[in-house]
Amino acid sequence: MPMQTDYTEKLKKIESYLEHFLPQMPDISWQEQCFLLQKSLPSQSFAGLIPPCTDLISRGGKRWRPLLLVLCAEAGAVQTGRTLTEQVYALTPLVEFAHTASLIHDDIEDAADKRRGEPAIHIRYGIDTALNAGSWLYFQAPFCIETAQLSPDLKLALYTLYTAQIRRLHLGQALDIEWHKNNDKLPTVDEYTTMVTLKTGTLSALAAGIGTLVGSASKDMAERASQAAADIGVAFQILDDIINLTTGNPGKKRGDDIVEGKKSLPLLLHIQSHPEHMQQIMAYLQNARSEGICSPSVEHCISLITSGSALTEAKQRAQTMIKHACNEFACLFPAAGEQIRSITDLFEAMIPQ
Repeated sequence: MPMQTDYTEKLKKIESYLEHFLPQMPDISWQEQCFLLQKSLPSQSFAGLIPPCTDLISRGGKRWRPLLLVLCAEAGAVQTGRTLTEQVYALTPLVEFAHTASLIHDDIEDAADKRRGEPAIHIRYGIDTALNAGSWLYFQAPFCIETAQLSPDLKLALYTLYTAQIRRLHLGQALDIEWHKNNDKLPTVDEYTTMVTLKTGTLSALAAGIGTLVGSASKDMAERASQAAADIGVAFQILDDIINLTTGNPGKKRGDDIVEGKKSLPLLLHIQSHPEHMQQIMAYLQNARSEGICSPSVEHCISLITSGSALTEAKQRAQTMIKHACNEFACLFPAAGEQIRSITDLFEAMIPQ
């Protein structure tokens, strides 16, 4: 579906703040402010931190989370009659940096070799550097709160929301790791939804919560926006599950979820409908893990999972979740029609046809 709203100017501002808080060449003032250094260090001192992070960020990405943050801030301000400054853009690194950090670590944990069409960060820079840089980026993300021109109470609320969601993200990742390492464990669909809500839904919830809190100063509105956005995150993970088994995700190989042993929603739905296929699918996962992406088991497993209605059912679930979440945003911000249309356009444009 073509995107109806033009986000060009918003995206330009978002990119400028990503560069501001993570510059390619950190100057003396940035070094002193960020690291509390008493004297400047040569640029090569930061080679193990900044280049791995800026490398991945510069490869692109939809940037829909920082866009959601801005749109929720605008909607909250319209709804409550508050004046919103461009300060909200200075908070967008909070979600994009955390997202980037999670990708760096996720690729290590999944033994993935590609990300956005290029070598994964741990492949290009080494596991030790990638681990350290990804960890640092989680802590660098809230630096934008520290420097923001906001009240102490609001800063505290933003820090609290950020740390809570990052804790939830790591719990979700722990569940995902356990399940894809252990082929004796098959989660239920409800367990899968809980895991994805924690692992993937947290960053979209963070974006909506931060934006709404800054725009409206209402914790209740921020909580409702966060819950709706978490469902959006789950829906897009389901759509990613489907794409992985069909066309393949951009910059990655079709079926790499099979190699990693991911218990995706289409796989779970197919086994739920065809329990007689469970042992065969588990065997395919085991073979694919041992033999790699070129293993015949990858395509055999995909053929079995896609032979029924699992893909259609999964896509319908995702579309329903997105529709309900957009309706929740509309109910939450009834006075912000323009911003709600922008949010709806953003999400509908991301649904594969």
